[in-house]
Amino acid sequence: MLGFFFYLFRNAASGAAGSTRGGRRGGIFGFGQTTAKILKEDVGVRFRDVAGCEEAKLEIMEFVNFLKNPQQYIELGAKIPKGAVLTGPPGTGKTLLAKATAGEANVPFITVNGSEFLEMFVGVGPSRVRDMFSMARKNAPCILFIDEIDAVGRKRGRSNFGGQSEQENTLNQLLVEMDGFNTTTNVVVLAGTNRLDILDPALLRPGRFDRQIYIGAPDIKGRASIFKVHLKPLKTEVNKNDLSRKLAALTPGFTGADVANVCNEAALIAARHLNPSILEKHFEQAIERVIGGLEKKTQVLQPEEKKTVAYHEAGHAVAGWFLEHADPLLKVSIIPRGKGLGYAQYLPKEQYLYSKEQLLDRMCMTLGGRVSEELVFGRITTGAQDDLKKVTQTAYAQVVQFGMSEKVGNVSFDMPQQGEMVMDKPYSEQTAQLIDNEVRSIIRSAYDRTVSLLQNHRENIEKVAQRLLNKEVLSKEDMVELLGERPFAEKSTYEQFVEGTGSFEEETELPEGLQDWNKEKNVGNDDNDDDDEKIKEKSVEESHKPSGVA
Repeated sequence: MLGFFFYLFRNAASGAAGSTRGGRRGGIFGFGQTTAKILKEDVGVRFRDVAGCEEAKLEIMEFVNFLKNPQQYIELGAKIPKGAVLTGPPGTGKTLLAKATAGEANVPFITVNGSEFLEMFVGVGPSRVRDMFSMARKNAPCILFIDEIDAVGRKRGRSNFGGQSEQENTLNQLLVEMDGFNTTTNVVVLAGTNRLDILDPALLRPGRFDRQIYIGAPDIKGRASIFKVHLKPLKTEVNKNDLSRKLAALTPGFTGADVANVCNEAALIAARHLNPSILEKHFEQAIERVIGGLEKKTQVLQPEEKKTVAYHEAGHAVAGWFLEHADPLLKVSIIPRGKGLGYAQYLPKEQYLYSKEQLLDRMCMTLGGRVSEELVFGRITTGAQDDLKKVTQTAYAQVVQFGMSEKVGNVSFDMPQQGEMVMDKPYSEQTAQLIDNEVRSIIRSAYDRTVSLLQNHRENIEKVAQRLLNKEVLSKEDMVELLGERPFAEKSTYEQFVEGTGSFEEETELPEGLQDWNKEKNVGNDDNDDDDEKIKEKSVEESHKPSGVA
């Protein structure tokens, strides 16, 4: 019995210390072993498969180029940054870019998830961190990627309830290991997170994670490039270049994951209807499915409910039609979709700055449905819940964040994120009362303005509502027929594309030090496979040229 227990404890100790014997985990209690995986084979993803984040790709290319050609930097006395944090909203391609880095770099790629460091046993997290960095040094030069690093890199000193102290010990070990690197190890550490604000400042200082690479939602050019990547394997008779640009204009605010979802949904819709190829209408139906949810034609509304929904959507459409800064209307429907009983699709312009007048027009358009119900029926319903939520958020943002209230002043406070518990506010109770009063004043002002607008266009509401009850779906052409041309005629992004007046191609010029990536960047972007073969042949010919030939 003594010998048996001695054997167990000896193996438990060796496992916790992170030792390995013959490439296997040390002992039956080898919790201290890292769970990181080493990828040495081709992962099937290259930089040409990542679109919509050209600047981030340039940053990552520099890391990979250092690992491939270190002498180019060492001769100049340059030191490669030790690490970079890929940050941005979910679905923008942070993990995909890391996979492409593994595909491009001819070096081992070590990947681990941040949550894999923490277990129920004390001391496992720091032990796994030590083992992981020991593995990285043995396989140098290599790239180490820690996904969802916010699971282990949260700010210290908040509280020590539960496993908080274990998480802090793991973070401390991570800080020590990263600070212990020197420039000769040739180990680059990449990390991915969408919560950069909660990471510990010591983790983000120069010398650990030197760079913070933000990957935001792509603009229309980025979405067109992403659509090209995802349209390539799909079977469609439509010109893919033109289709990618049109779909990019129809999907403002979509991330790379949303674009991939749209292409997959379009293929599923085509297969459901036994079509031999994917048509343009299938992509439009897929966009509506992603935005509004599944269409419920079998959901039967009572006649009175259907009439209320028709006038509600007509109020939105008419209010937006006669407001200068409202988004151009593309389609309005009273067919139930998702959680909503009605649906309206707009084409917002690609802009990043909004004035007070623009925000007010958007609020008035959002309140148009509630105002229309009150004007026509003399009562209100629960159908405006989502509209009121959006209006309230916009009003609070104006007062609390953007400093657009004269009484509150030019101050800005952080708005709590959805689901986040706020224990104390960064302002006094008196200021909180003032903010609430200002928000109600702004919403009341927008509501009164919308009432005045729709009273002047009561006949137009009747026209649109009656046409909706007959056709259920109205397009922009129907609105022009009913209301005439929009008085504020300015071309939307979609119309610019149709007329061919806008450029939708991503044009990123590579620095001379990264010109080796030019061939790989161009391969796979064209829809014609023959063009791809020509590019590959050209790259092979160039590889046989003597050095010094331009």
